[in-house]
Amino acid sequence: MELTLLGTGAPDGLPRPHCPCAACATARGPLARAATALLVDGAVLLDLTPGAALAAARAGHSLTGVRQVLLTHPHDGPPVELPAGLPTAGRVADGRVLTLISGHRVRAVPMDSPGTGYEVTAPGGERLLYLPPGGAPAGLPTGNGNGGAAGGGGSGTGRSGARSARDAAPAPYDMLLADVIGRPDALARLRAAGSVGPTTDIIAVHIGHEVPPGDELDRRLAAAGARAVPDGTTLTVGEYHAVPDLPRRTLVTGGARSGKSFEAERRLAAFPGVLYVATGGARDGDQEWRARVSAHRDRRPGSWRTAETCDLVPLLTGEGPPLLVDCLSLWLTDAMDRVDAWDDEAWAAGGEEALRGRTGELVAAVRATRRTVVLVTNEVGSGVVPATASGRRFRDELGRLNAAVAAECEHVLLVVAGQALTLRG
Repeated sequence: MELTLLGTGAPDGLPRPHCPCAACATARGPLARAATALLVDGAVLLDLTPGAALAAARAGHSLTGVRQVLLTHPHDGPPVELPAGLPTAGRVADGRVLTLISGHRVRAVPMDSPGTGYEVTAPGGERLLYLPPGGAPAGLPTGNGNGGAAGGGGSGTGRSGARSARDAAPAPYDMLLADVIGRPDALARLRAAGSVGPTTDIIAVHIGHEVPPGDELDRRLAAAGARAVPDGTTLTVGEYHAVPDLPRRTLVTGGARSGKSFEAERRLAAFPGVLYVATGGARDGDQEWRARVSAHRDRRPGSWRTAETCDLVPLLTGEGPPLLVDCLSLWLTDAMDRVDAWDDEAWAAGGEEALRGRTGELVAAVRATRRTVVLVTNEVGSGVVPATASGRRFRDELGRLNAAVAAECEHVLLVVAGQALTLRG
């Protein structure tokens, strides 16, 4: 199955008309994107956008062989002109299956928002799923299990063959085209359901100005196991393609309110069943801390589970879904409490040695873990020198812990003013 992306942008394109934002200001030349539209084997057109015939001609194709034009979402604004010779564009009722004279089979997939997704099966059995902007398939698992966990990066053909109505657990799609930036939870649901596997080629479409184009867009997509391609690209569905490698261990560091926790959460938003490990405890009676915890919890996907514990070694050495540990600095505070490291005499009388043992166990567990893990920590040594010996001790020990954990991680990010800088990976 040959697929040509006539456009890969949001419905209003990129840059957006008259938008002064920084992302739109830099979306010029090859970084500009027309509204998403897909041409499948020259026979099926998914979404009709302005200039579709010209876009197809620029890509070396023609729309003269198109037998079906299907829309995925309500098109606002003036009506789009239908190029001469094309059949009338329309949407298909959820669940309905169309069998075209070209041999393609198209099934309308219900969404959880206004719009329709389309599963297209080629005569040779290759399968793709195309989702509308801002949409996720309805009725799929929400990701409470371990299906499709992160860290399964790899590559292959992923040929699945046509799905029969009796299949309870169909093979993963060969290709998924979806709003990865706007709805990462849609990708998580498909992974949980087994519809997206390690060999599925995930192409981001409906790309808007939410993320600056270029390296930042590529970095965020790679974290989800996805990629973007320029407008006019022709792909062969089911053909070998190297799927982005997903780092198994990631350390995210940064200063206070730098956005490091949000960056860490975003890195796992496209994966199901994540276990969020909060090391800060409940702190009964502290209303400000309770508000902080509530804000963090509210922005996490509803399918994620939460564990409030500083006992990280059993979690790291066990099997299970991805872990997000937030954060190592609070873990270190607890570890220092346990060995009375704040007291100078206790520190000299064995506290230092005891703390080294605890941090050594944690670092060894990070080294040995087979789970996907994202760890958050703080940078505290870049400002004023603490006025007390215990404060300086904490600063020094956190610096040592950060360096030791970073040495065991394939990917290390520094977040400054909400911008993630790659230090490793």
